Amino acid sequence: MCIDPSHKVISIAKQAELLGLNRSSYYFQPMGENEQNLLLMHLIDEEFTAHPFYGSRRMTAWLNSQGHRVNRKRIQRLMRIMGLEAIYPKQNLSKASKEHLKYPYLLRNMNISHPNQVWSSDITYIRLSRGFVYLTSVIDWYSRFVLSWKLSNSLENSFCIDALEEALLIGKPKIFNTDQGVQYTSEKFVNCLRGENIKISMDGKGRALDNIFVERLWRTVKYEDVYLNNYETPLEVSIGLKKYFKFYNYQRLHQSLGYITPAEIYQSGAAPHGGLLEEINV
Repeated sequence: MCIDPSHKVISIAKQAELLGLNRSSYYFQPMGENEQNLLLMHLIDEEFTAHPFYGSRRMTAWLNSQGHRVNRKRIQRLMRIMGLEAIYPKQNLSKASKEHLKYPYLLRNMNISHPNQVWSSDITYIRLSRGFVYLTSVIDWYSRFVLSWKLSNSLENSFCIDALEEALLIGKPKIFNTDQGVQYTSEKFVNCLRGENIKISMDGKGRALDNIFVERLWRTVKYEDVYLNNYETPLEVSIGLKKYFKFYNYQRLHQSLGYITPAEIYQSGAAPHGGLLEEINV
């Protein structure tokens, strides 16, 4: 399965849509970093996923202990490109903008008791052999069901809006939670939610646990798929993630859900066997 630019019937844009691939990623070019820096970024990504409290100082020390002679300034620069900061477990890929309106966090002390009560979204870094792309997804908090996902080679908000619009074809939440990044505070994104009369909730600044279930999803995706497959291109990772998210939703038994799949809970609205209700009193 791949994009065929010579296809006479299906356009590149339509082929990308069918693959769940942002069109810009088809024209992917490496991100302007040399091979050594890309190697360091991939190592940083893996170590930060395992130990998200590592800042640039500790990350520099760890890389040196692994035989990579680097200084802190270099690691600080690379971590900025990747959007990483040592606040457990947030990856700050969405940068806040002073010009955009912020919304309060609505989920504190809320009992999440059924599907489509709360959805949330975030962005993470996905490494490739000679570069990287960004992944966004929309997840239902109660069931952990991944409603939609998109890839992009830039942090423009279009792929976040595409993911939201695709999710809204499946259902509609009462509350949608994100961080305060420009992708989510942009007028176009906010208007998509307002137009559906969805309440908007945003994480408190520096409060990584406010969007905990998306953060857990990122670690699961990386350990169970991305790190194991060492994808070469955006097309390969798109095909691979399409298979993985189908497995994640419909076959993977989640311990926190009482060993039931997200799809079973999302589609039936049934309470899981286990401690989910207590766990997500946020």
